[in-house]
Amino acid sequence: MSTTLTTRRGADWLLGETAADAVFTIEQLSDEHRLIARTADDFMRHEVAPVLDRLEQKDWALARRLVERCGELGLLGTDVPEALGGVALDKVASIVVGEAVGRVASFATTFGAQSGLAITPLLCFGTEDQQRKYVTRLVTGELIGAYALSEAGSGSDALGAKARATRRPDGSFSLSGEKMWITNGGFADLFIVFAKVDGEQFTAFIVERAFAGVSTGKEEHKLGLHGSSTTPLILQDAQVPAGQVLGEIGKGHKVAFNVLNYGRLKLAAMCSGGARAVIGEAVRYATERRQFGLPIASFGAIRHKLAEMAVREYAVEAMLYRTAGLIDGTLGEGAAPAAVLGALEEFAIEASILKVAGSEMLDYVLDENLQIHGGNGFVQDYPAERHYRDARVNRIFEGTNEINRLLIPGMLIKRALKGTLPLISAARRLQDELLSPAAVPDLPGDEVLGAERRTIVGMKKAALAVLGTAMQTFGESLTDQQEVLSSTADILIDVFAAESVVLRAGRVADPAHVAAARVFVSDAAARVEMAARSALGGTVEGDALRTVLAALRRFLKPVPVNSVRLRREIADAVVARAGYPF
Repeated sequence: MSTTLTTRRGADWLLGETAADAVFTIEQLSDEHRLIARTADDFMRHEVAPVLDRLEQKDWALARRLVERCGELGLLGTDVPEALGGVALDKVASIVVGEAVGRVASFATTFGAQSGLAITPLLCFGTEDQQRKYVTRLVTGELIGAYALSEAGSGSDALGAKARATRRPDGSFSLSGEKMWITNGGFADLFIVFAKVDGEQFTAFIVERAFAGVSTGKEEHKLGLHGSSTTPLILQDAQVPAGQVLGEIGKGHKVAFNVLNYGRLKLAAMCSGGARAVIGEAVRYATERRQFGLPIASFGAIRHKLAEMAVREYAVEAMLYRTAGLIDGTLGEGAAPAAVLGALEEFAIEASILKVAGSEMLDYVLDENLQIHGGNGFVQDYPAERHYRDARVNRIFEGTNEINRLLIPGMLIKRALKGTLPLISAARRLQDELLSPAAVPDLPGDEVLGAERRTIVGMKKAALAVLGTAMQTFGESLTDQQEVLSSTADILIDVFAAESVVLRAGRVADPAHVAAARVFVSDAAARVEMAARSALGGTVEGDALRTVLAALRRFLKPVPVNSVRLRREIADAVVARAGYPF
């Protein structure tokens, strides 16, 4: 695996070593990016956070005003063309805004439904008339949007929806059914609704609240996100004009799944921003809270937590900006909607990786934040308990993490079988390598993170060995082996994350960055070995299993690191910064 990759194709990072200059990092943000980041951050700190209690009391008039304020600031239309009222920036700008908004989870949910789930499908699939009528008003916040896909009996199985759209003689449609868990449902003016035309053709519609037969139910009593509206959408022979079809009849799955790809990326951004804010809360509390005459931030067990929180966020942040940079590099300026769709689909694997990694990283950070707060974290006097409740749904949003773990290797395998990703030939080359004498990867040994780069080469080989063995063993029935696919997904997540942190840290060459990369790669290699053993054990047996496990040991030979010392260095940086240090 000596190929150096500079191409911009989804998942090609698995098949060679990625060139450092092919990866975008947060350190490369432009002045324009930093300006909109400050704008969004100031808005969240000074206008949203102080009124969160009112939002949690269901003050939807206030929620509408805050969305309108986002429109005034240009936050709703960062990547919307100027002709439609947007500011025509790139996907990195959207990620920057998403991270800032993520510091207040309830409003982030409201914002995400508006900026992603309502605007994106109209931008990508709407006609010019539909875009002029709706996008321009959504971007200003004049209209509030919502996305209605899920039903009580069709959550992960979105195409199993029961909502029906019946054609009428005048070409219009009558929609009947009930959609569940609709964010912004209590005060949205516009819904992107999915129903089956004549009970068969899954189709997207633009449905206004004002249409006859459209109503919403009572607010759901939720575990968290009390400051966002979640209701059912009830369609009782709702009268929908023919011009309200979004995209093509029978092609609603294209709308649904491509919107989810972008939604997963934006959700990861919000998780990343939320984690950064909470790391600041944790270290400030740990610095102020004293036990045994000392601040608890001076205790090794607490410092370990602070360091690990920062390392996990560092990895998600590295993957997030890398992926946004890949999408922008594919699109260029002034990309047409078809190009945007193609880019979102091209990097759908990375979006699913980020959705899983981002939501689980945030859960870890919030759990440790509550633990650092001790008893104070369990009561409402401190924000730790609200953060903890608000984040839990992220592992369900935008496709459950279980579904995304099946999608990650599933999409890889589909691309391999179609010939768009040379995965099969790479697996065959790996088999040939196993029959030849062991060779040291052709990577400099004295450069910063050189040992970690060699470890990542081995991790990629382990991923290829697992994928190749599973495809050869199960063939078309591999899709039924969910345990094997889930373990494979965990390997792929760690591979992408490990390479992303090393490429980022190598570019910055700051001691704290390097320490974070070394810690992450060391731990990731151990996780990859465990996941690979599990996947292979569920795939082959006897001599075949012993052979492939021997190959696994040959691939995975990470250089031992003093992770205690490295985490202490990272904790020093966290405490010195009084927050996330990178």
